[in-house]
Amino acid sequence: MPIRTTLLSTAALSALVLVTACSSAPPRRDDRIAEAPIVNAPVYGEYGQVTSIDVIAVASRPSGAGAIIGAVLGGVVGNQFGAGAGRALATGAGVVGGAVAGNAVENRNKRDDEVFRVGIRLDNGAQRFMDFHRIDDLRVGERVRFDNGQLYRN
Repeated sequence: MPIRTTLLSTAALSALVLVTACSSAPPRRDDRIAEAPIVNAPVYGEYGQVTSIDVIAVASRPSGAGAIIGAVLGGVVGNQFGAGAGRALATGAGVVGGAVAGNAVENRNKRDDEVFRVGIRLDNGAQRFMDFHRIDDLRVGERVRFDNGQLYRN
């Protein structure tokens, strides 16, 4: 009987450690288009030319939900096998295996967002870089107007 209690305690503790290790704070999400910092913002728009457009991958972090769901499902499936200490061992293995599998599935299904970093050489000689989620058909070399944190074709 003490062996079974020890195995159950060990399995429960292992599951708790695994779930805690896989959890993370949710990513901070800001749906606004990133605005360039404006120092002494002029009342009028600034004109310039697009000098570069780069695609920047923004990594997304897993929420841990896949690991938790996988651990629960793995524990339920593992509990169906064996008897006594063997059942406790199978349950613990199911929890750990399910958590690992659930985390892998979540990571595979998440898609990284892309941000376009646009470099602009202003007519006054200053260089600005701004991040946008969408740039449509903006091309390097085009004349643009930067006004109130937004970019317009000229």
